[in-house]
Amino acid sequence: MMSGPAQKYVYTKLDQIKEGTVVNLYGVVKFFKVPYRSKGTDYCSTVTIMDQSNAKLTCTFFSGNQDTLPKIYSIGDIVRFHRIKITQFNSEFLGISSNGFSALVFEGTAGAPALPRTSSKTYSFTEEDHKIVESLRIWQMGQQTFSNLRLKLSDIKPEQYFNLICHLVGKAVLDKACYLLKVWDGSKCALPAWKVCVEEEALEGDADFLSLHQHLTVDVLVYDNHVEAAKSLKVGSYIVIQNLHAKLHNTCNENQAENSYLEFHLHGGTLYGRGITILPENDIDVQELQKVLTTVNLNEEPICSEDLTSHNRLSQKSPPFNALERCQQLSVTVLPTRQEWLTTPLSTVVKMKPPQKYRVRVRLRIFQPQHLYQSVKLHCTKCSSLQAVPDEERLDNILQGNYTNCPDTDAQNAYWYQSVKWKRNQENRTVTIHFMKKHDMLQIPQESLIMVEGGTFKEFCKLSRKFNSIIPVTCNQANLELDLSAPFLVQGNIWHYGCRNCSSLKSIEALSSLTLEGSWNATEIAKALGIKPLTYVFVMNLTLEDETGSLNAYLWRRAAEQFFQISASEIFMVNNLQEQLNVIMTTLCPPGKSIGEYPWMDCCIKSYHSCDGREEQNLYEIFDTLIS
Repeated sequence: MMSGPAQKYVYTKLDQIKEGTVVNLYGVVKFFKVPYRSKGTDYCSTVTIMDQSNAKLTCTFFSGNQDTLPKIYSIGDIVRFHRIKITQFNSEFLGISSNGFSALVFEGTAGAPALPRTSSKTYSFTEEDHKIVESLRIWQMGQQTFSNLRLKLSDIKPEQYFNLICHLVGKAVLDKACYLLKVWDGSKCALPAWKVCVEEEALEGDADFLSLHQHLTVDVLVYDNHVEAAKSLKVGSYIVIQNLHAKLHNTCNENQAENSYLEFHLHGGTLYGRGITILPENDIDVQELQKVLTTVNLNEEPICSEDLTSHNRLSQKSPPFNALERCQQLSVTVLPTRQEWLTTPLSTVVKMKPPQKYRVRVRLRIFQPQHLYQSVKLHCTKCSSLQAVPDEERLDNILQGNYTNCPDTDAQNAYWYQSVKWKRNQENRTVTIHFMKKHDMLQIPQESLIMVEGGTFKEFCKLSRKFNSIIPVTCNQANLELDLSAPFLVQGNIWHYGCRNCSSLKSIEALSSLTLEGSWNATEIAKALGIKPLTYVFVMNLTLEDETGSLNAYLWRRAAEQFFQISASEIFMVNNLQEQLNVIMTTLCPPGKSIGEYPWMDCCIKSYHSCDGREEQNLYEIFDTLIS
């Protein structure tokens, strides 16, 4: 261990953190995502921690170098963060790195050596630190919150999602979107494991070892964003595969028990911490696994004739691997918490009296609206109204119209803001920017709230990349006012709107109350101005079909965001998200193909009764379903 000079640090309990502060923290990992590439060039890491106060904090870190992110391997790991900044997002605290940020990560097992994982060459670690780590280890032992679902292959049951620590003994490229990993942990699956047909020369690994251990190895198919990480793995590495799916497959229906086998899939995305982590050989879990592997006696578990017969039968009935064929055989959706539900035919669903909940296996015949940007609406939770989101042209007219009647006079300052004229010489136009003060002081752009008169849509987009928050305003006889036909707040890629029916607008001067206390978050700003915020929601109508019938089901609100794994509030401003939505819908409902070629979807749907004053009807809604 390398350590710097002893230094006394003060650590803050998670129930005592405050927005805008930079603190030092200790905590136990409750949830984490393996570092993944963000939309830009950086890697992103997300972790949620808890301590003895039972408060929790989610932290998000970005870095161009993956090795500098916290080296978290398992739920229950102990972390120490120095110089972490506390901000707020969606009314909850969020931790981000600040200047000088550093992280140490320790094994969560009580009594384990206090050897930190860190990229820092120097760090301080005192006897007091050791006591804190050990106290967190002991505390988390009795907390069910920190169960990490790490299982052995011998314990796996069909349709489980689990974490597997294993030894990588082979790998191969299948196609651009799929990669094969051959792994083992010294135990044997209760059911036969499906073997991928792959050319011998394409397989990297010791052929003799793989042949001798074939009854103990399993084939893991890695998809989409995880392919890059899988390619970089070295045969012989010890890895943890997070959120691995054990999929039950039947080769025929005549004798289910004899013809069932397990397939192992690491689906795309980062939901539920999905990903692959390489473990160092000095890790306690690796050392335990190595002991198990070295004691495996192949003579005690020979490849019996029954195993060989089963393996050969499966090999004969399974065609050579093709990614498109696999996509058609497997569902392209995942049910995170309802895997045990039996599938119900649609003909039965439509006959049953609501309310009911079902699992169905269907294809998507058609979806509405066909123009996907129209599927995002603004919803008021108070009056239940739905309205269209203004497009760029409409917003341009609204924002510039706010300045039409404003006299071109010198900008007037107030005690709580400072005004500046921004000359747009090419258009012979002026934009006025009012910089709000906090404690009578102007702030740096990244923390500033500004009010803008007369800017174009593109100018607001440009300003939102530099300033924390922007409020579009108009002037009326030298008084600043809001117009709820425009957004009341712009923050990055999110444009916040207010309900014109349910809001009771106050004077813009009400914002001055936030210059002493409070923060520039949408909730506090809306409250100060008397605005009832609207929320962005997906609203889609899907026609689902199976061999027995069809029905129309809605997909909207949180269930839709879960389904697409896309934020409805950002989709209008982020082209990549729009493209992602188009790709998903084209996959589910491919143009130019017959319905028999469409992929299958496992979905949870619920029925309910509706009466809109004209007629009574049974409606259906998709829930707890996501694209894999």
